[in-house]
Amino acid sequence: MRVTQIIADLHVPDLPASRSFYTDYLGLAEEEFNLGWVARHTSPVSRATLQVMTSDATAPVDPVVTVMVDDVEAAYRQAQERGYEIVHPLTTEAWGVTRFFVRAPDGNVLNVVQQHAG
Repeated sequence: MRVTQIIADLHVPDLPASRSFYTDYLGLAEEEFNLGWVARHTSPVSRATLQVMTSDATAPVDPVVTVMVDDVEAAYRQAQERGYEIVHPLTTEAWGVTRFFVRAPDGNVLNVVQQHAG
């Protein structure tokens, strides 16, 4: 498994209300995607990416970061082999990703995800 990107997940009470701060003030592009509970903003001039979310719609807890990997099944196996707590099982989501949540020994919850081609 190789990490390809890490994206901060910021919790906000209202996605539309937060949009202008991240786009107008920080200069991030309009949403790369918006599922109604999570939206991703990217920088038009760098690799900077930020997700804002109200609450994860399909998982029992909210992650602090999203970790994009090239092989999510290998990442899942490695987390299990190391005895890390899986707080959301390996799941293929309707929006085209396969992911799971793992709790780091420090208590932070990470969303480990692989995007499907297409």
